[in-house]
Amino acid sequence: MTTDLDPALELESGSPEATRAFAATLAAIAAPGDVLCLWGDLGAGKTVFAKGFGAGLGVRDTISSPSFVLMGEYAGRLPLFHIDLYRLASATEALDGGLLDDRQGEGVVLVEWPDRLGSALPADRLDVRIDGGADEPRLLRVQAHGATHRRYADAALASGATHQSDASGAGRRAGGGAAE
Repeated sequence: MTTDLDPALELESGSPEATRAFAATLAAIAAPGDVLCLWGDLGAGKTVFAKGFGAGLGVRDTISSPSFVLMGEYAGRLPLFHIDLYRLASATEALDGGLLDDRQGEGVVLVEWPDRLGSALPADRLDVRIDGGADEPRLLRVQAHGATHRRYADAALASGATHQSDASGAGRRAGGGAAE
C-alpha cells in the first residue's frame, strides 16, 4: 500500500555513466504529468541525471543546464521540460515567469533547485536527491510523494536500490569509475 510519503531508496553511482543509465531506466516508465524534483548541491550531478532521463525518453537534442534560460523543452516519447530555478528567489518568480503551466501536463517536468518553489512544490512528485561531489561516487536517494509516482520507487528497487534503512549497503552500487 502506498502512503503519501514512501520510504526513501538509495543507490550509489560510481560514475556519470551509471547516473545517466539509472535515470534512463526511470524514464522508461515516465507518464504525462510526472514531476521529478532534483535536489543537490552545485556539481552534484542533477544535469547529468537530466541528460540520462532525456535519453531514456528518446530526446536527441543535447540537454544542458538551463540556468540562464530557466527552462529547456525537448521532444521525445513525451515532452521533457527541464527547469532550473537556481537563479530565482521564490515560487512567485517561477509562476509569474510562466515556468509552470498547463502544457507541462502532457510531458514530464524535471525541476532543479525545487526548494525555490516553497509551498508551491507539487505534493505528488518524485524527489531525487544527489549527494557527493568532485571525484566522489554519488549517492542517489529516490522518494515518491503520492501514489502517482510510486512506480518510480518500484523501478529504482528493480535497478538495485535499497531502502535507506538498509545499513548493509547490499545492492547499492551502480557502476564504477570516476564520479560525475
